[in-house]
Amino acid sequence: MSVKAEIDFQKELFEAANKMRGSVAPADYKHYVLPLIFLRYLSNKYEQSCNELEQIFAENEEMRQGFVSDSHQYRDKNVFVVPKEASWHYIMKNAKQPNIKEILDNAMKRIEEENPELTGMLPQIYQGLNLPVENVAGLIEIFSRDVFRASSEESIDVLGRTYEYFISSFASSEGNRGGEFFTPSCIVELLVEMLEPKSGIVFDPACGSGGMFIQSVRYAPNKKSLLFYGQENVVTTVRLGKMNVLLHGINAEIRLGDSLLNDQFPELKADYVIANPPFNQKDWGADRISKNDPRLIGPVTNSNANYMWMQHFLYHLNDAGSAGFVMANGAMTTNVKEEKEVRKILVDEGYIDCVVQLPEKLFFTTGIPCCLFFLSKNRDGKNGYRARRNEILFIDARKMGKPVSRKQKALSKEEIDKIAAVYRAFKYEHAKSCENIEGFCKIAKLEEVQQNDYKLTPSMYVGTEAAEEDDIPFEQKIAELTKRLLEQFEESNKLQEKIKQNLEELMYLNGEKSNLVFKREKNE
Repeated sequence: MSVKAEIDFQKELFEAANKMRGSVAPADYKHYVLPLIFLRYLSNKYEQSCNELEQIFAENEEMRQGFVSDSHQYRDKNVFVVPKEASWHYIMKNAKQPNIKEILDNAMKRIEEENPELTGMLPQIYQGLNLPVENVAGLIEIFSRDVFRASSEESIDVLGRTYEYFISSFASSEGNRGGEFFTPSCIVELLVEMLEPKSGIVFDPACGSGGMFIQSVRYAPNKKSLLFYGQENVVTTVRLGKMNVLLHGINAEIRLGDSLLNDQFPELKADYVIANPPFNQKDWGADRISKNDPRLIGPVTNSNANYMWMQHFLYHLNDAGSAGFVMANGAMTTNVKEEKEVRKILVDEGYIDCVVQLPEKLFFTTGIPCCLFFLSKNRDGKNGYRARRNEILFIDARKMGKPVSRKQKALSKEEIDKIAAVYRAFKYEHAKSCENIEGFCKIAKLEEVQQNDYKLTPSMYVGTEAAEEDDIPFEQKIAELTKRLLEQFEESNKLQEKIKQNLEELMYLNGEKSNLVFKREKNE
């Protein structure tokens, strides 16, 4: 199947499934549709494994029955046992029964009972679904198409990509809410291409639906050389992420909890930290962070969690690790005292490796452009990297990206490769020298950054035109507007006083004139 045909096929599936949504909101609908894809995947894997055992022991009935019914035969191959009443064949056969919702809930329950490691991943919510039985049957029919049949060797891979496409499409239709669990694929691909996770531990403390892990596996020459750990604060998103990674054959340990306030991996040191954390979190609980918290290299502020996230990422790197993450543009130049102090420490201590300024409209959550930060603990030249502790690479990619819809852009593969190639040249001893390209990239010395008040906006260094209005950090913009407004209030007050004074003088003169007229008339 060609890439073009595959995209059209998945789009057709999504549109068909979406027509059956009825009055169910997209934010809720995905929690009913995506588990069906996962259930189909589990059933296919189990059926395929059963068929393999049947063929191996076809000539020995006693051994065949023994091995086919032995759950350990499946668990040893990372296959989950699916009871008959939870199999896709059984569900498809009963799809048009009036109790199909009950059958689905029971299927989810029975699979969890047989496979305790799946507890909490298969929601038993269909009986409470405000959707006609006919629509539920229609969804089952969609995922019963021949391309998904267990007899097809490609069915597992197609199901994984279909799940991924559906997550992306649901995120797009949900707008701002979609960004809570999904990062656009071009951003994920760019982060992975720049970080190059080939072996070791990959950690994402804001892992959403697990897209960073899936792209990392695609990049690594040997996917078994990577170990994955993630944390997510939303129960339903944890479920989406666990299903997604399993659909792609990845064993990732994803735990529930607030990464900043309840770190589930306090001892973990990773080779790579890759994340798209929530932007500009206010009132996030800074007062609950102990002053002795080992993650802290500087102060925290409750007005914004951006720099607490950075400290969290840095703490979880091993002695030669690197972190790449999405960040709000305001983080590059914020003058909030606590944030600026941490930014200065990151610069002075030589942790900031690269900053990439991105084009607008890449994200579902905002049309305002964001940026990528890269922190590293190998800047002294460890493990074959080039010694670059006194340098920072700045890349301005604002002019990149092509529209894929009225509201969104995407970086092309060529653009991703161009950005990643510059960063690799900057990092490696064996790479050719990274040349400064006017308007695109520049290697700046720390002294230059320090002289620029520690501002990290790439356009300040690469020689492009002045930053557009939307690139100005919120706190800087609001401070300037507030100052201007107060000045105008003051001027307004002065004008009011002047008008009032003029009116009083006018009234006084008018009164004097009236008295003179009165006296003259009296004398006459």
